[in-house]
Amino acid sequence: MTAGALPRPRIFVGRGGILLTASVWGEASSPPLVLLHGGGQTRHAWDRTGPRLAALGWRVIAPDLRGHGTSGWSADGDYDLGLFAGDVRALVAEVGDRPVLVGASLGGLSSLLAAGEAPRSAIRALVLVDVAHRPDPRGVRRIVEFMRREPDGFASVGEAAAAVAAHLPHRQRPDDPEGIRNNLRRHDGRWVWHWDPRMLDSFEGRTDPPGMADRLLDAARHADVPILLVRGGVSDVVREDIADEFCDRVPTARRVDVAGAGHMVAGDRNEHFIDAVIPFLEGIG
Repeated sequence: MTAGALPRPRIFVGRGGILLTASVWGEASSPPLVLLHGGGQTRHAWDRTGPRLAALGWRVIAPDLRGHGTSGWSADGDYDLGLFAGDVRALVAEVGDRPVLVGASLGGLSSLLAAGEAPRSAIRALVLVDVAHRPDPRGVRRIVEFMRREPDGFASVGEAAAAVAAHLPHRQRPDDPEGIRNNLRRHDGRWVWHWDPRMLDSFEGRTDPPGMADRLLDAARHADVPILLVRGGVSDVVREDIADEFCDRVPTARRVDVAGAGHMVAGDRNEHFIDAVIPFLEGIG
């Protein structure tokens, strides 16, 4: 398995029968590791991470979350966090063999609830990528405002790439703006983001509702597996004090920062992200 190997497509069945499209790298006999992207992204957020981890001996599965990419959309437009957690539980059961879950942002929250709330998924370990029990509301507001911009989409892929570059000024611009095409779909002759627009209405007001921080801390403690919190060194969503508080209150958790990375750690500094998680993965056993 080489770092540039192409993924194999696979369909999983989530909660309520929703179909989840996934990319798979690695040998069928290798231990499983599931990569779960953040809200507003697709499985292609892991296109550089997946083959690298597969080359290290993992069978890597990266699904599109419901409402994202080419996975199914919630028929009623409901995107409650519990639905995402239900999808993770179904996926873990179908994958089997106690996978490692690596979840960024929304993917991390979904993984945390799936692992720590009944019925608890049988997993080996959990990596939370720039997500903890509570966010800095200013960082969340900045992301939601970006997602709400341009509801009618873009005239070209390059125009969408320019919007992302303006939103992420700390990240080096890609040599080929066409790489963002996987995060877009055609609609009425325009390029729009590849997620259900109703999802934002479901998210609105639920980013840090009362009681959610305690609920997530309880889930983290009851998961009873090793947890690694990978924080972006310049993240405006998980401040240092939030990360410290999470690790202080969850005995199985430890933390590592990726210098120069913002909230989308793997997208900002993929090689540094992999370097940060390798020692943790090697120590799982």
